[in-house]
Amino acid sequence: MTGLRLAISWLTVLPVRGPADVDRATARRAIRLAPIVGVLLGSGAAGLLWLLTWAGGATPLAGLLVVGALALITRGMHLDGLADTMDGLGSYGPPERARAIMKRGGAGPFGVAAIVFAVGIQTFSFAAAADSGRWCAVTVAVAAGRVVVVLACRSIAAAPGTGFGVLVAGTQSTLAAALWSAALIVLAVWAAPDRPWLGPLAVLLALGTGMVLVCHCARRLGGLSGDVLGAALETSVTVTGTVLALAV
Repeated sequence: MTGLRLAISWLTVLPVRGPADVDRATARRAIRLAPIVGVLLGSGAAGLLWLLTWAGGATPLAGLLVVGALALITRGMHLDGLADTMDGLGSYGPPERARAIMKRGGAGPFGVAAIVFAVGIQTFSFAAAADSGRWCAVTVAVAAGRVVVVLACRSIAAAPGTGFGVLVAGTQSTLAAALWSAALIVLAVWAAPDRPWLGPLAVLLALGTGMVLVCHCARRLGGLSGDVLGAALETSVTVTGTVLALAV
Protein backbone atom coordinates (compact mmCIF):
# COMPACT_ATOMS: atom_id res chain seq x y z
CA MET A 1 0.00 0.00 0.00
CA THR A 2 2.95 2.34 0.58
CA GLY A 3 3.92 1.96 -3.07
CA LEU A 4 0.36 2.60 -4.27
CA ARG A 5 0.00 5.68 -2.07
CA LEU A 6 3.27 7.03 -3.42
CA ALA A 7 2.21 6.30 -7.02
CA ILE A 8 -1.04 8.21 -6.51
CA SER A 9 0.68 11.13 -4.77
CA TRP A 10 3.36 11.29 -7.49
CA LEU A 11 1.03 11.00 -10.47
CA THR A 12 -2.05 12.92 -9.31
CA VAL A 13 -3.20 15.77 -7.08
CA LEU A 14 -5.54 13.48 -5.18
CA PRO A 15 -5.28 13.95 -1.40
CA VAL A 16 -3.26 10.80 -0.80
CA ARG A 17 -0.09 11.24 1.21
CA GLY A 18 2.91 9.12 0.34
CA PRO A 19 5.72 8.18 2.70
CA ALA A 20 7.90 10.98 4.08
CA ASP A 21 11.12 9.27 3.03
CA VAL A 22 11.40 7.73 -0.43
CA ASP A 23 14.22 5.39 -1.35
CA ARG A 24 14.74 3.33 -4.49
CA ALA A 25 12.87 0.34 -3.05
CA THR A 26 9.77 2.44 -2.40
CA ALA A 27 10.13 4.17 -5.76
CA ARG A 28 10.34 0.77 -7.45
CA ARG A 29 7.00 -0.26 -5.95
CA ALA A 30 5.40 3.05 -6.90
CA ILE A 31 6.51 2.87 -10.54
CA ARG A 32 5.46 -0.77 -10.74
CA LEU A 33 1.94 0.25 -9.66
CA ALA A 34 1.73 3.31 -11.93
CA PRO A 35 -0.50 1.46 -14.48
CA ILE A 36 -3.14 1.05 -11.76
CA VAL A 37 -3.21 4.82 -11.42
CA GLY A 38 -3.46 4.99 -15.20
CA VAL A 39 -6.53 2.75 -15.24
CA LEU A 40 -8.14 4.84 -12.49
CA LEU A 41 -7.44 8.09 -14.33
CA GLY A 42 -8.54 6.59 -17.64
CA SER A 43 -11.78 5.29 -16.19
CA GLY A 44 -12.48 8.69 -14.66
CA ALA A 45 -11.72 10.39 -17.98
CA ALA A 46 -14.03 8.00 -19.84
CA GLY A 47 -16.77 8.62 -17.28
CA LEU A 48 -16.39 12.39 -17.56
CA LEU A 49 -16.45 12.18 -21.35
CA TRP A 50 -19.65 10.15 -21.23
CA LEU A 51 -21.24 12.58 -18.77
CA LEU A 52 -20.38 15.63 -20.86
CA THR A 53 -21.75 14.11 -24.05
CA TRP A 54 -24.83 12.77 -22.25
CA ALA A 55 -25.46 16.33 -21.04
CA GLY A 56 -25.50 17.48 -24.66
CA GLY A 57 -21.98 18.81 -25.05
CA ALA A 58 -20.34 18.69 -28.47
CA THR A 59 -17.83 15.88 -28.57
CA PRO A 60 -14.82 18.08 -29.52
CA LEU A 61 -15.55 20.34 -26.55
CA ALA A 62 -16.04 17.33 -24.30
CA GLY A 63 -12.74 15.88 -25.48
CA LEU A 64 -10.91 19.14 -24.76
CA LEU A 65 -12.46 19.38 -21.29
CA VAL A 66 -11.40 15.82 -20.51
CA VAL A 67 -7.83 16.48 -21.66
CA GLY A 68 -7.83 19.61 -19.51
CA ALA A 69 -9.15 17.67 -16.53
CA LEU A 70 -6.39 15.10 -16.93
CA ALA A 71 -3.82 17.89 -17.03
CA LEU A 72 -5.26 19.41 -13.87
CA ILE A 73 -5.40 16.16 -11.91
CA THR A 74 -1.80 15.35 -12.89
CA ARG A 75 -0.50 18.89 -12.16
CA GLY A 76 0.30 19.28 -15.84
CA MET A 77 3.70 17.77 -15.09
CA HIS A 78 3.62 15.29 -17.97
CA LEU A 79 2.86 18.00 -20.51
CA ASP A 80 5.61 20.06 -18.90
CA GLY A 81 7.98 17.11 -19.29
CA LEU A 82 6.97 16.78 -22.94
CA ALA A 83 7.66 20.46 -23.56
CA ASP A 84 11.02 20.42 -21.74
CA THR A 85 12.13 17.29 -23.56
CA MET A 86 11.24 18.65 -27.00
CA ASP A 87 13.04 21.91 -26.22
CA GLY A 88 16.10 19.96 -25.10
CA LEU A 89 16.10 17.76 -28.19
CA GLY A 90 15.42 20.74 -30.43
CA SER A 91 18.50 22.57 -29.19
CA TYR A 92 20.78 20.22 -31.16
CA GLY A 93 23.44 20.97 -28.57
CA PRO A 94 25.56 18.59 -26.50
CA PRO A 95 23.87 16.65 -23.67
CA GLU A 96 24.95 19.17 -21.02
CA ARG A 97 23.41 22.10 -22.91
CA ALA A 98 20.23 20.15 -23.68
CA ARG A 99 19.77 19.23 -20.02
CA ALA A 100 20.37 22.84 -18.98
CA ILE A 101 17.66 24.01 -21.39
CA MET A 102 15.26 21.42 -19.97
CA LYS A 103 15.87 22.67 -16.40
CA ARG A 104 15.55 26.40 -17.02
CA GLY A 105 11.76 26.48 -16.91
CA GLY A 106 9.35 27.93 -19.44
CA ALA A 107 8.58 26.50 -22.85
CA GLY A 108 10.36 27.28 -26.09
CA PRO A 109 8.94 26.92 -29.61
CA PHE A 110 9.50 23.16 -29.78
CA GLY A 111 7.85 22.68 -26.41
CA VAL A 112 4.85 24.83 -27.24
CA ALA A 113 4.37 23.02 -30.55
CA ALA A 114 4.57 19.63 -28.81
CA ILE A 115 1.93 20.62 -26.25
CA VAL A 116 -0.39 22.00 -28.94
CA PHE A 117 -0.13 18.85 -31.02
CA ALA A 118 -0.50 16.49 -28.04
CA VAL A 119 -3.51 18.30 -26.57
CA GLY A 120 -5.11 18.73 -29.98
CA ILE A 121 -4.69 15.12 -31.06
CA GLN A 122 -5.85 13.77 -27.71
CA THR A 123 -8.88 16.07 -27.82
CA PHE A 124 -10.03 14.89 -31.22
CA SER A 125 -9.21 11.24 -30.55
CA PHE A 126 -11.30 11.33 -27.37
CA ALA A 127 -14.07 13.05 -29.33
CA ALA A 128 -13.92 10.27 -31.92
CA ALA A 129 -14.16 7.70 -29.13
CA ALA A 130 -17.25 9.45 -27.80
CA ASP A 131 -18.84 9.60 -31.26
CA SER A 132 -18.42 5.84 -31.67
CA GLY A 133 -19.24 4.94 -28.06
CA ARG A 134 -15.78 3.46 -27.48
CA TRP A 135 -15.43 4.56 -23.86
CA CYS A 136 -12.89 1.88 -23.07
CA ALA A 137 -10.59 3.40 -25.69
CA VAL A 138 -10.07 6.42 -23.44
CA THR A 139 -9.16 4.21 -20.49
CA VAL A 140 -6.70 2.23 -22.62
CA ALA A 141 -5.05 5.37 -24.00
CA VAL A 142 -4.51 6.91 -20.57
CA ALA A 143 -3.31 3.62 -19.09
CA ALA A 144 -0.84 3.12 -21.95
CA GLY A 145 1.00 6.25 -20.87
CA ARG A 146 1.58 4.77 -17.42
CA VAL A 147 2.60 1.33 -18.71
CA VAL A 148 5.34 2.89 -20.84
CA VAL A 149 6.78 4.41 -17.66
CA VAL A 150 7.31 0.89 -16.29
CA LEU A 151 9.04 -0.12 -19.52
CA ALA A 152 11.24 2.99 -19.50
CA CYS A 153 12.43 2.37 -15.94
CA ARG A 154 13.62 -1.15 -16.74
CA SER A 155 17.21 -0.88 -17.94
CA ILE A 156 18.07 2.70 -18.93
CA ALA A 157 20.46 4.60 -16.65
CA ALA A 158 19.62 7.99 -15.17
CA ALA A 159 20.87 11.18 -16.78
CA PRO A 160 23.45 13.13 -14.76
CA GLY A 161 22.00 15.61 -12.31
CA THR A 162 18.45 14.25 -12.40
CA GLY A 163 17.17 13.45 -8.93
CA PHE A 164 14.00 11.69 -10.04
CA GLY A 165 15.84 9.77 -12.74
CA VAL A 166 18.36 8.48 -10.22
CA LEU A 167 15.50 7.40 -7.97
CA VAL A 168 13.55 5.37 -10.55
CA ALA A 169 15.92 4.42 -13.40
CA GLY A 170 16.62 0.71 -13.61
CA THR A 171 14.14 -0.19 -10.88
CA GLN A 172 11.73 -2.29 -12.94
CA SER A 173 12.06 -5.93 -13.92
CA THR A 174 11.49 -7.41 -17.34
CA LEU A 175 8.71 -9.52 -15.83
CA ALA A 176 6.81 -6.46 -14.53
CA ALA A 177 7.14 -4.73 -17.89
CA ALA A 178 5.94 -7.82 -19.75
CA LEU A 179 2.99 -8.48 -17.43
CA TRP A 180 1.70 -4.92 -17.55
CA SER A 181 2.10 -4.79 -21.33
CA ALA A 182 0.21 -8.06 -21.72
CA ALA A 183 -2.56 -6.92 -19.36
CA LEU A 184 -3.02 -3.69 -21.31
CA ILE A 185 -3.11 -5.57 -24.62
CA VAL A 186 -5.87 -7.80 -23.26
CA LEU A 187 -7.84 -4.79 -21.99
CA ALA A 188 -7.38 -3.10 -25.37
CA VAL A 189 -9.44 -5.80 -27.07
CA TRP A 190 -12.51 -3.98 -25.70
CA ALA A 191 -11.29 -0.58 -26.90
CA ALA A 192 -12.83 -1.32 -30.31
CA PRO A 193 -15.14 -4.35 -29.89
CA ASP A 194 -16.06 -4.37 -33.57
CA ARG A 195 -12.37 -4.67 -34.46
CA PRO A 196 -10.76 -6.63 -31.61
CA TRP A 197 -7.32 -6.45 -33.23
CA LEU A 198 -7.25 -2.66 -33.34
CA GLY A 199 -6.82 -1.98 -29.63
CA PRO A 200 -3.86 -4.35 -29.18
CA LEU A 201 -2.26 -2.87 -32.31
CA ALA A 202 -2.70 0.64 -30.92
CA VAL A 203 -1.09 -0.38 -27.63
CA LEU A 204 1.86 -2.06 -29.33
CA LEU A 205 2.47 0.99 -31.53
CA ALA A 206 2.11 3.35 -28.58
CA LEU A 207 4.47 1.46 -26.29
CA GLY A 208 6.94 1.01 -29.13
CA THR A 209 6.86 4.70 -30.02
CA GLY A 210 7.24 5.70 -26.40
CA MET A 211 10.27 3.47 -25.96
CA VAL A 212 11.86 4.70 -29.19
CA LEU A 213 11.55 8.22 -27.80
CA VAL A 214 13.02 7.15 -24.44
CA CYS A 215 15.98 5.42 -26.08
CA HIS A 216 16.62 8.41 -28.34
CA CYS A 217 16.48 10.77 -25.35
CA ALA A 218 18.86 8.51 -23.41
CA ARG A 219 21.38 8.78 -26.24
CA ARG A 220 20.92 12.53 -26.77
CA LEU A 221 20.57 13.60 -23.15
CA GLY A 222 22.79 11.08 -21.42
CA GLY A 223 20.10 9.03 -19.72
CA LEU A 224 16.63 8.97 -18.20
CA SER A 225 14.94 11.85 -16.38
CA GLY A 226 11.50 12.75 -15.10
CA ASP A 227 10.95 15.01 -18.10
CA VAL A 228 11.70 12.14 -20.49
CA LEU A 229 9.22 9.93 -18.64
CA GLY A 230 6.57 12.64 -18.99
CA ALA A 231 7.29 12.97 -22.69
CA ALA A 232 7.04 9.21 -23.22
CA LEU A 233 3.79 9.12 -21.26
CA GLU A 234 2.10 11.86 -23.28
CA THR A 235 3.42 10.40 -26.54
CA SER A 236 2.00 6.97 -25.75
CA VAL A 237 -1.41 8.40 -24.83
CA THR A 238 -1.44 10.40 -28.07
CA VAL A 239 -0.42 7.49 -30.29
CA THR A 240 -2.96 5.12 -28.72
CA GLY A 241 -5.77 7.62 -29.15
CA THR A 242 -4.72 8.39 -32.72
CA VAL A 243 -4.67 4.78 -33.89
CA LEU A 244 -8.04 4.05 -32.30
CA ALA A 245 -9.55 7.21 -33.79
CA LEU A 246 -8.28 6.58 -37.32
CA ALA A 247 -10.46 3.51 -37.69
CA VAL A 248 -13.70 4.94 -36.29
